[in-house]
Amino acid sequence: MKIVLMVAEKPSLAQSIARILSRGNMSSHKGLNGACSVHEYTGTFAGQPVCFKMTSVCGHVMTLDFLGKYNKWDKVDPAELFSQAPTEKKEANPKLNMVKFLQVEGRGCDYIVLWLDCDKEGENICFEVLDAVLPVMNKGHSGEKTVFRARFSSITDTDICNAMAHLGEPDHNEALSVDARQELDLRIGCAFTRFQTKYFQGKYGDLDSSLISFGPCQTPTLGFCVERHDKIQSFKPETYWVLQAKVNADKDRSLLLDWDRVRVFDREIAQMFLNMTKLEKEAKVEATSRKEKAKQRPLALNTVEMLRVASSSLGMGPQHAMQTAERLYTQGYISYPRTETTHYPENFDLKGCLRQQANHPYWADTVKQLLADGINRPRKGHDAGDHPPITPMRSATEAELGGDTWRLYEYITRHFIATVSHDCKYLQSTISFRIGQELFTCSGKTIISPGYTEIMPWQSVPLEESLPTCQRGDTFAVGEVKMLEKQTNPPDYLTEAELITLMEKHGIGTDASIPVHINNICQRNYVTVESGRRLKPTNLGIVLVHGYYKIDAELVLPTIRSAVEKQLNLIAQGRADYRQVLGHTLDVFKRKFHYFVDSIAGMDELMEVSFSPLAATGKPLSRCGKCHRFMKYIQAKPSRLHCSHCDETYTLPQNGTIKLYKELRCPLDDFELVLWSSGSRGKSYPLCPYCYNHPPFRDMKKGMGCNECTHPSCQHSLSMLGIGQCVECESGVLVLDPTSGPKWKVACNKCNVVAHCFENAYRVRVSSDNCNTCEAALLDVDFNKAKSPLPGDETQHTGCVFCDPVFQELVELKHAASCHPMHRGGPGRRQGRGRARGRRPPGKPNPRRPKDKMSALAAYFV
Repeated sequence: MKIVLMVAEKPSLAQSIARILSRGNMSSHKGLNGACSVHEYTGTFAGQPVCFKMTSVCGHVMTLDFLGKYNKWDKVDPAELFSQAPTEKKEANPKLNMVKFLQVEGRGCDYIVLWLDCDKEGENICFEVLDAVLPVMNKGHSGEKTVFRARFSSITDTDICNAMAHLGEPDHNEALSVDARQELDLRIGCAFTRFQTKYFQGKYGDLDSSLISFGPCQTPTLGFCVERHDKIQSFKPETYWVLQAKVNADKDRSLLLDWDRVRVFDREIAQMFLNMTKLEKEAKVEATSRKEKAKQRPLALNTVEMLRVASSSLGMGPQHAMQTAERLYTQGYISYPRTETTHYPENFDLKGCLRQQANHPYWADTVKQLLADGINRPRKGHDAGDHPPITPMRSATEAELGGDTWRLYEYITRHFIATVSHDCKYLQSTISFRIGQELFTCSGKTIISPGYTEIMPWQSVPLEESLPTCQRGDTFAVGEVKMLEKQTNPPDYLTEAELITLMEKHGIGTDASIPVHINNICQRNYVTVESGRRLKPTNLGIVLVHGYYKIDAELVLPTIRSAVEKQLNLIAQGRADYRQVLGHTLDVFKRKFHYFVDSIAGMDELMEVSFSPLAATGKPLSRCGKCHRFMKYIQAKPSRLHCSHCDETYTLPQNGTIKLYKELRCPLDDFELVLWSSGSRGKSYPLCPYCYNHPPFRDMKKGMGCNECTHPSCQHSLSMLGIGQCVECESGVLVLDPTSGPKWKVACNKCNVVAHCFENAYRVRVSSDNCNTCEAALLDVDFNKAKSPLPGDETQHTGCVFCDPVFQELVELKHAASCHPMHRGGPGRRQGRGRARGRRPPGKPNPRRPKDKMSALAAYFV
């Protein structure tokens, strides 16, 4: 029997599709990577009985990156990244072993059906999957088709079965356009980012950003925010005057009239008009009108509109809204949430989608009435040729979804019902009055038919006071006429919704990437999100944009990126050559980069006004090993030490606290040691600032503290304080934290494992002896007699934390509350050396690892 491999984009999606196609008659098991399941069932394919294997990836299988030395900032000129630096596809998440997993499942298969998301990114992932699977699949007969593409827009029985019955082929052009965008963003973004970050962080100490990044889409996005900020700063309010009149409609009611001239900017002229009208006793009706008007139902919902409403009305950031919509899609509640289309195809089953909501507790009555009276065909919108508009595919309740997920689902559903409802109709009445020589107007609205506003009440026509019945020539008594003094107001900061509109208008990003770009400028501390989800640029964001304008405005204006997006779309349509577009665009930005580097002094002048130089920032902390003067500790991100005498800057571990470590010095370079700590519940270790930045031994890498240093005799090194290999990660070594007493800790120098041990012991030392069972280093522990937990009132004990039954009762495994990413362990990282004592020959396997890892792990838990 032949085998058909089917691959979806997410594990939950694979399970849903397999359940629909197999009608629930399937068997499932976990794949070798532990993240993706495999669902198997039998059926027919191409007219023959086959075995189906449905599995998934977890987003992109591969990612683009530079080779070797080109990933090291200090060794490569950023200008080389435009053309000389070679790139390669690497596994996006090495821990998942996705390529190996796909090859294991694909080996011996005869056909492959790709169920990746139906957008450009999905097409790109299709070819990533094919690159991994095709070499191990059975070779088909000459001319036999073995690769198929399923295209679908929702996880419903109808849509999935229809996609399976009409399989096509993956689109190579769309995949190439994604490859081009990835390479452009990598080369351009990295070149500018590396240069900016190194140049400015080497000069200023209070930038408060660990990365001064540039992005071809990110920077124009920031530019919109700063442009609005500049308008606010340059705004000069103007005083103006308006006339306001009241007329008495009857004994208990008066009408407030609006002046037809609206406003004047000269007080004396306003006073003249007031003098002409304030003595008048009657207002004469000049004209009346009554018109029936309609407020149109909304267009069908696309991604950009969903993100706009989520931000402006639901208080959800675009990134959060997009992630929530994706969850609703994979769970089968809505159709595919990435679409530019606002027009339903003629054959779309609108009634079927509406019937799904007929018993919903919130809008059942409205839906039933629509089905009984006949639905209204949605307005004709824009057909982008990608996916249908975002539509609810099955009913859900607030209890079922909850929180933001429910609020977004409720909006999507109400919007859909509104698109097939009738327009809102109302009667607008207007009366024009003459008081003296001046004309005034009042208006009122009366609802005729609420239409779609019944389901979207926040869009209902505001009810205005009904007007009295009158005709031309009638007169009303004037209550009062007065002059009001007002001022023009500046525009407010951009909301996320307004920014999304600008990005869409100028072609910055796609419906899928717009939330990412907005999230990036927030994460990089270029803007802050204020109340009402308004984006206020920070000092750093403002200076960067003004600097770009000063050097090369095209770096921040949307025009050049919009032109690039058009070229990428031509690649996707097969109308432009991938290599030509890539080469031309990189050549343009390479020239701009060289000009930017040569003109950086222009931006630097702006930086000098807003930020303090390194020498004037921070507080004295530890002594430099070269000049023996105090270095200043700069807490603003990225935290670092700066010696103003030597003009040297030393990076430090982030996301923790730094303090002086007992005024002890490194035996290699005489720098005073500092202690990094992630908090009382986390890990801590000492480090030498110089060794941390300039590894002293070949087997060390930049960014290693004393707990990873292989110095054979230093009392702070791994050699003296290491105990044995970590029981959770393959490459880490458990190291005694000598500063943690009396609540002693042993922490892995790679991952976030922390073992709390020997509470109330007043001294813990690592012995020079080893355990006979597992060869881990023994610990010498001394307790106070009054608080000793040892049997028989003993106060001293030497043993192995893995094997000694006395110590096993005194050790508790935990995970650090926080840990810097540099110290996360996992397969594929440098193998741990244990305690690197001189007597162990080079290349000998680590003797500290317990022989029975599972029993050692169990011993940690109390």
